[in-house]
Amino acid sequence: MVDAAYADAGRQPEFDPLSRPLVPLRGFDELKVGERYPCPARTITMAHFSAFQVVSGDNHPIHYDRAYCQATGHPDLLAHGLQVLSATAAGAGLFPHVIGPKLIGFVEVQAKFLKGVFPDDTLYPLLEITELVRQRTTGLVHMRATVENQKGELVLEGRHSYLLRL
Repeated sequence: MVDAAYADAGRQPEFDPLSRPLVPLRGFDELKVGERYPCPARTITMAHFSAFQVVSGDNHPIHYDRAYCQATGHPDLLAHGLQVLSATAAGAGLFPHVIGPKLIGFVEVQAKFLKGVFPDDTLYPLLEITELVRQRTTGLVHMRATVENQKGELVLEGRHSYLLRL
């Protein structure tokens, strides 16, 4: 049904992009330590290697020259570390949808790269809330970020921090 004021003016009401949340929205005080937010698995292909090389500008031969990789002891091309870290982007999962417009921003990241990632490896990223720090008007959500490969090996471990409005 069209709002009468808009109908009289011959206009449709303005669309509200916040009117269709993907999941029920939750505030900072409704979050719990231990909640897990898996991101979809993805298999890293040569197209991903090429696209990340273009975006990052990182043209070290370890990422595109197989002979170089083998000469330096790697079984194949080695994925860019930041490419592996990008698999933990919260936006790939449900967490930012759960907090919706309460999100102010992604404020900190830390990562340790534990094993190499190679073409055709499948990555399984996971974010888990480890700490909730309530402040006066905002809250910090600290999350453990992990990435396992298809063999169940931990290839990345780190931490994300997000600032939310209360």
